[in-house]
Amino acid sequence: MLSEKNTVLVVIDVQEKLSKVIHNSEMLSVNLQKVIRGVQILGIPVLCLEQNPSRMGGTIPEVKSLLEGQLPIPKMSFSCYGDPLFIENLEGIGRRQVLLAGIETHVCVYQTAADCLQRGYEVSVVADAVSSRRQDDKEIALTRMQADGAKLTCVEMVLFELLRTAEHPAFKEMLKIVR
Repeated sequence: MLSEKNTVLVVIDVQEKLSKVIHNSEMLSVNLQKVIRGVQILGIPVLCLEQNPSRMGGTIPEVKSLLEGQLPIPKMSFSCYGDPLFIENLEGIGRRQVLLAGIETHVCVYQTAADCLQRGYEVSVVADAVSSRRQDDKEIALTRMQADGAKLTCVEMVLFELLRTAEHPAFKEMLKIVR
């Protein structure tokens, strides 16, 4: 299970141009906001990345506003792990459980999951906070990541997993997010 003290959230390529053509993009945005707000309540670090931002635009405003004061890490590689600044930040945080969300599931999310797994990280993918242009591509990617050793979760499941108990000081705040 994910641990509040050992988890980092990685938000991948939720950018203006790409998000417009993503399957179920409105629900994706809502779920991304929930998971980001939830992990922030718990003090869990968030890394945000942007694929070729000069061409794909910046992170969508709904997500960017939650990451105030944090500059997204620009990348050209599909896998976040292909970018030295990401590696430096991830290793600097020192947490071994990587929680992935973003787009596109079958390209950047998948390749990041594969690279993190290969390097010994425990990877969980927030299945209702990832998407692709086509639903079939997302489903194939989730199946592949799970076969490779990644765990699948959903927003509400992961937030309550991190809380562990209704006695957690953040429980009432978390209820406001998931309701």
